Amino acid sequence: QIELVESGGGFVQAGSSLRLECAASGRADSTFVAGWFREAVGKEREFVAAITGGGDVTRYGDSMKGRVTISRDNAKNTVYLQIDRLLPEDTAVYRCAATGPFYLRSALDTTNTYRYWGQGTQVTVSS
Repeated sequence: QIELVESGGGFVQAGSSLRLECAASGRADSTFVAGWFREAVGKEREFVAAITGGGDVTRYGDSMKGRVTISRDNAKNTVYLQIDRLLPEDTAVYRCAATGPFYLRSALDTTNTYRYWGQGTQVTVSS
């Protein structure tokens, strides 16, 4: 129904910041929850952050909590992930995702909650 395209990744040094973007096209619905996950080589997909359609509720995973901020601009159909104080262990492909009209608010950190997925943007952090 919709397409999600991430951007903003890159090769950076530890301690720097990045702002990742997720642009939605097609039948985008601003009421859907948007989330960010990361996939590092040799590790399972890990929840990073989620935000409700109106932006009133956010949720963060434990690994990056305190260093990331999720936000959205529904007029631009774009979701953002600000990452500060990057660490080498943050190296991963960061993927955005969106729910359909039905979801469990108690399971926003769960992969199966999300219906649509982008291909991801690579973040590589050197020490």
